[in-house]
Amino acid sequence: MPEPQEINDLEALKALAHPRRQKMLEHLALHGPATSASLARALGLNTGATSYHLRELAKHGFVEELADKAHGRERWWRAVPGDRRFPPRSRQSPQVRAALDQMNRMTFDADVEAFSRFLSRRESLGEWADAAPYSRSLLHLTLDEVREFFEEYIRLVNRFKRDAGDVPEDARPVYARFLAFPAIDPDPDPDLDDE
Repeated sequence: MPEPQEINDLEALKALAHPRRQKMLEHLALHGPATSASLARALGLNTGATSYHLRELAKHGFVEELADKAHGRERWWRAVPGDRRFPPRSRQSPQVRAALDQMNRMTFDADVEAFSRFLSRRESLGEWADAAPYSRSLLHLTLDEVREFFEEYIRLVNRFKRDAGDVPEDARPVYARFLAFPAIDPDPDPDLDDE
């Protein structure tokens, strides 16, 4: 399992929180190494801007150049795998908090969009239509138990991660998202009678 890496550098977080860079990272994770030109075509972006964004991501270790695949001026890039973590909210500066909040909203919106695409095409996926296990639970946990639960989840995810060369032929990319948060009682609805 990769060692957890806490990212608390504001510039690195801003690099991650950029919408185009998020799309580029996702494309590289889904489809493997690519050139800036092929990424630009796939994502409908400008090649020069794509090269710039790749260099910014590389500056912070999120992507790396594959020198052995280079041909002339053509540079190949891959997403660098890892167990990236963010500092607890209590240790975040206001600037770090703002960057993380922006990134979390963006990635959650992207996940909802991806799930909607899955639902709209589910009937055409054959047996893969069943590949959407879902669980919603209400647990009564201490803060330490929430942390322990998260670490167990990360261990499970890391157990199933594979290098590109080890992916079985019949495997598909599968999104998994873990989200846990304290339940907050809703405010009483003032329009309801209290009978």
